[in-house]
Amino acid sequence: MDFENDWREEEEFPVSFHTEDIDFELQNPEAVAQWVQAFLEREGKQLHQLTYIFCSDEYLYEINQEYLGHDTYTDIITFPYASPPLIEGDLFISVERVQENARNLGLPFEQELRRVMIHGVLHLCGYSDKSPGEAALMRGKEDEALGSWRE
Repeated sequence: MDFENDWREEEEFPVSFHTEDIDFELQNPEAVAQWVQAFLEREGKQLHQLTYIFCSDEYLYEINQEYLGHDTYTDIITFPYASPPLIEGDLFISVERVQENARNLGLPFEQELRRVMIHGVLHLCGYSDKSPGEAALMRGKEDEALGSWRE
C-alpha cells in the first residue's frame, strides 16, 4: 500500500476529499473545507495542503498495522508532512468507525465526522491527547470548532 505517493499530488484547493475502498460522499464539502480553513486561521496556522481520505475500517486497520505498528481499529490516522505553523498532511478516516461511534454516543453522523476531522487537524497543529490534560484540551478545541460550524 503506497498511499503517500497516491495522495501527495498538488490540488487546486488546499483542502481536498477522496475515498479509498468505500462508496462515500461528504455532505457539503465546500462548507467543510471553509470551516477547517477558518479554524486554522483562528489557530494562527498556515494551511498548505490537507487531504482527507475516507475509507473502510479494514483499510484503516491495515494502515495502522503497517505504518504505526498498532494492532487496533481507530477512527482516524493523521500523517503530518510539515511542522506547525505550516499545516500539511493526509488524514485517513474510517467512515464505518465514525458511524459506530456516532450510534454509540447518540450523535448525528455528520457531527461526529466533523469532530474526527478536526481532531486530526488538531494533531497537525501540534496538539496531543496522550495525557488526560492534553485530551481535555483537545476536546475543548474540538467543541470550539464544532460550535463554529455553519452550514
